[in-house]
Amino acid sequence: MIIPHTRTTATLTGALASAMLAYSVVAPPHAYAADGVTANEAKGMGISTQWRGSRGLVTKGPDGKVIFLYGEVQPSVICSPLQVCDIELQGGEVVRDVLVGDTVRWKVEPATSGAAGGQAIHLIVKPSEPGLVTSMVVTSSRRTYHIQLKSHPSQYMARVGFEYPEDVSAKLADVNARLEARTIPGAGVPAEQLNFSYSVSGNAGWRPTRVYSDGLKTYIQFPRSISGQDAPVLFVTSGGQNRIVNYRMRGDMMVVDYHVDRAVLVSGVGWKQEKITIKRGGR
Repeated sequence: MIIPHTRTTATLTGALASAMLAYSVVAPPHAYAADGVTANEAKGMGISTQWRGSRGLVTKGPDGKVIFLYGEVQPSVICSPLQVCDIELQGGEVVRDVLVGDTVRWKVEPATSGAAGGQAIHLIVKPSEPGLVTSMVVTSSRRTYHIQLKSHPSQYMARVGFEYPEDVSAKLADVNARLEARTIPGAGVPAEQLNFSYSVSGNAGWRPTRVYSDGLKTYIQFPRSISGQDAPVLFVTSGGQNRIVNYRMRGDMMVVDYHVDRAVLVSGVGWKQEKITIKRGGR
């Protein structure tokens, strides 16, 4: 039986291609040496490729804006011929330079929105044809953006923006502060209506961290460490005399059932005695 020469050639060619593909997938870094690439250079390219190709968090913003988390991965923005991609930067950010790998087939033009002092820079991106891939670096007064640009025959991202880690942290801190305000004892009164104009003087390990009043009760908050100790005795000063008054302890909070103008907290006796004075306003 005679095997046609063309079939044998095709079989060998297919086997050779499969072997080369397998080798390229598992090739160790030193395999790049033939291309003049060192092991460290190959490792660096691998890290860069992984960062560029990673799937980062992409969310939907207002008006259909595509939101990337800045710094997580390299954003890949899809544009289309005869359409424009609007890449919006952070308000108040000043753009220094815009560098595009392919300046012949990609056009990038700046635009602005918003009032003076808080204007946002927009980069309007337009490719000349589909099937293009290039990179863009944008340097600003706050950060540097590394963006990949791709062109598609019909699909594109009309609006693109960023979420910034520092903004997320600031929002979280604001939420926590508002939650803490809501959990302040005496929360039957809005936090902004509480009176914090108390001065605290004296030295003691249990010195109150804050004192405030809701107009009916007075709240004296101690360090958390006092929760497991005996609370100091509270004397209210009235007419030049100190008198002991009743109070309730709620964890690290001392609650006095009326409005206090001046008081003294005392713990211990003799030379070990510690005293803290509390005054409302300038009284």
